[in-house]
Amino acid sequence: METKKLFKSPIERTSSSSGAITQTFLSNVFSYMASALAITGIIAYWFGTDSELSSILYNVVDGINRPNIFGYIVMLLPLGFVLLMSFGFQKLSSMAMVILFIIYSAIMGISLSTIFLVYSLGSIFMTFFITAGTFGIMAFVGYTTKTDLTKFGSILMMGLIGIIIASVVNMFMGSETMDYIISILGVLIFTGLTAYDVQKLKRIGSGVEFGTEETNKLAVMGALTLYLDFINLFLFLLRFLGDRK
Repeated sequence: METKKLFKSPIERTSSSSGAITQTFLSNVFSYMASALAITGIIAYWFGTDSELSSILYNVVDGINRPNIFGYIVMLLPLGFVLLMSFGFQKLSSMAMVILFIIYSAIMGISLSTIFLVYSLGSIFMTFFITAGTFGIMAFVGYTTKTDLTKFGSILMMGLIGIIIASVVNMFMGSETMDYIISILGVLIFTGLTAYDVQKLKRIGSGVEFGTEETNKLAVMGALTLYLDFINLFLFLLRFLGDRK
């Protein structure tokens, strides 16, 4: 009988334990993310397909749905929650972070309900499954690749800042060509960011301590990061694949 199977060196035990903690950490991250996406999807569909609920957010003016005051508040609230979770990371408990994430995903669902007023139901579901497939592939790449994606991620973050600025400018220009270019870049950027963020979270997971308050909070923030990657990738793809009503 080989003694290697019965006894491991401290280094081997540490490596094995670290790998298990990393997998548990990432499992928690993806569980939080999937739960948030489910909440967002259900509420978006609920508000988007119920005329009475959608009337709370929008007023019909000349046959066009235009957001009212409550609609604008719902559109801006998610940003406030992201900032609160980011800047309150040190002071908030892990339970508070989870509750904020749940509320945030629900508000995002209300905010995203407008897609059901603009695009056909079939194209929304088709785009969702394409997004899920793309996200899954890139998450796998980020988890398994040996290539350091740090520099790649820095370039993507600069690109993200660029398309945000370009989007604001195009709000005044109203250029369809510019909008098309922004959409293409958005798909490429968030596809790449998915791999980068998963690799970053894998590294974070390898250095955390199992079951601590800070580890749980890091898992929630990691879930928020991947959630935003998924949502933004979905919305940019929907510009190409969505059939407008």
